[in-house]
Amino acid sequence: MTISVPGLGRLSNRIASPNSQNTSFSRYQKLNHAPSPSANKHGVELVGEKPLQVKRLGVKNGPPAVFVHGLGGSTEYWRPLIELTGLKSYDCVLFDLEGHGLSPTTPTSQLSISSFAADLQALCLQNGITSGLTLVTHSIGCLVALKCAQDNPSLVSKLVLLGPPPSPVPRTGAEELYARADLVRSEGMGAAVDAVVSEETSQAIQTSNFLALSAVRLSLLAHPAEGYAKACTALADASVGLEIGQVKAKTLIITGSQDIVSSAQLCDDYKQRLPNADTVEVLQDVGHWHVFEDPVGVSKALDAFL
Repeated sequence: MTISVPGLGRLSNRIASPNSQNTSFSRYQKLNHAPSPSANKHGVELVGEKPLQVKRLGVKNGPPAVFVHGLGGSTEYWRPLIELTGLKSYDCVLFDLEGHGLSPTTPTSQLSISSFAADLQALCLQNGITSGLTLVTHSIGCLVALKCAQDNPSLVSKLVLLGPPPSPVPRTGAEELYARADLVRSEGMGAAVDAVVSEETSQAIQTSNFLALSAVRLSLLAHPAEGYAKACTALADASVGLEIGQVKAKTLIITGSQDIVSSAQLCDDYKQRLPNADTVEVLQDVGHWHVFEDPVGVSKALDAFL
């Protein structure tokens, strides 16, 4: 770099070679906006090489059960269901998906159904679970579980799908998810929460169960906007359908009569495509947040299945 001032002269300094590494970019790539797992005392641990929030409930030596929450959910979504069902006698492993709840994400990390499924598989292996698994899932977590079960056919023996989204995601749904991701990135989670609650809970809940509405709102507002946005994009990018005919696990499908994400017709289609899916339970006057909206109804269906 050369600076020239008339009457004073010129100053030349060599900054770097054109082919030298940009050290600032290298530092940016390693940046993590969340505390490292070693500094976090609230359940964040390394799963593979990724820090994830992990919780364990139930009985340590019981049969294994792993829970995968949905878009905007977290480990806390599952607590009422575990307490109300026979799952409390299982060895229950719960975790926050990357970018959700207390699981951090890095600026350069790209999220997808496949990346979430890889995290789920790593969590199972790290906990010594190689077969006989009961997998309980909600919303986007259903696609994650189906991908994991498809890739690891001997792992899952029982599969519970609460409100599975379509696979592949249709173009109109993908466009809405991209728009939601842009909105929360620019204006924060508060800008999207009212619309999500209005669209994804039933009319009956909106007029009578204000505690459930608050639970949904609190769940959504607990997430960092970028993590939620990246999960929206991961779901929107799921434009290739899963080969779920390969999933041999005994399967229960639950949805709500007013679930706009997972209609009864869509769940019937899943039932036809899954070899061992015998039942679709439709909860009346329930939207997409089934456990918050009707924990008793979900619990009865799950206990009968277990």
